[in-house]
Amino acid sequence: MDAPPTAQSPPRNPILLIAPFFLWGTAMVAMKGAMPHTSPFFMATMRLVPAGMVVLVASLWLRRPQAIGWRGWLWVGLFALVDGTLFQGFLAAGLERTGAGLGSVMIDSQPLAVAIMARWLFGERVGALGWIGLAWGIVGISLLGLPDAWVLALLQGQTDWLANGQAFDTLLQGGEWLMLLAALSMATGTILIRYVCRYVDPVVATGWHMVLGGLPLLGLSCLGDVQPWQQLTGPDWAAIAYSTLFGSALAYGIFFFLASQGNLTSLSALTFLTPIFALLFGNLFLAETLSPLQWVGVGFTLVSIYLINQREVLTQRLRRWLLDLETNAATKGSIEPD
Repeated sequence: MDAPPTAQSPPRNPILLIAPFFLWGTAMVAMKGAMPHTSPFFMATMRLVPAGMVVLVASLWLRRPQAIGWRGWLWVGLFALVDGTLFQGFLAAGLERTGAGLGSVMIDSQPLAVAIMARWLFGERVGALGWIGLAWGIVGISLLGLPDAWVLALLQGQTDWLANGQAFDTLLQGGEWLMLLAALSMATGTILIRYVCRYVDPVVATGWHMVLGGLPLLGLSCLGDVQPWQQLTGPDWAAIAYSTLFGSALAYGIFFFLASQGNLTSLSALTFLTPIFALLFGNLFLAETLSPLQWVGVGFTLVSIYLINQREVLTQRLRRWLLDLETNAATKGSIEPD
């Protein structure tokens, strides 16, 4: 009998490591470019259902276990509702009113919510750097999501405008709050996958949650939209195809492949690259610009995500540095002059 294959070492190809985050970031730009000619629910449906079918076919080709019991279907259904229907629905609706770069930054703030829920549900240690990262993230999201006039007024100590109901009406008219709801939905889905994988193969669950999560969005599109594909041009269909095949199916496929190689910690640390790609290509192709305060918010958010994802590595480095300082100090103190 042949010996079982040994575990492969984590892939070192930087292109493969960066690919999922590049695809997610550029998919945001592609979706934004096609959004004026269709409806958000149709866009969300097109990104979910076909991509889910592709993932399911790939799971068959990869011979992943397909069996799902009734408990598995319950967890997959909840996963589909939260991470499929709600996440993609809020994302598409928010993207209609928000730039692709800004929207991507806010979506990729979801590790903040994941850290809080994981601490509460699973007792995972956040650590000092993690809490510092959370605080930075709150500041960054506030600078991104709140109108500049609000932030400047708060910095100047002016709070009378808070009593004016029109101020909150202005906030609700923007898409930032929808992006925050999308980030919260994605974070909840990240937590749910831990329960889903107890009963269902993760790749199979990913495919089914895309298909099932897209069906309610398809129903909403059919009820509220009148031929949402009618105004789409050739470039729009190409953008939708890119978002579906590359931004969803391929990106998730590569992500799960990398995660299966035991490189999940390093992979998670690359999450902050997604909004950078979205901001870069949003500026190049959609001429999107951010205010100076929003750029500060981008910086705070990226630092926050980095601190949270890399908190264990940074803590170990800090401990080594402090230990080296103590060792050097003790060594110098033990040497007495002749």
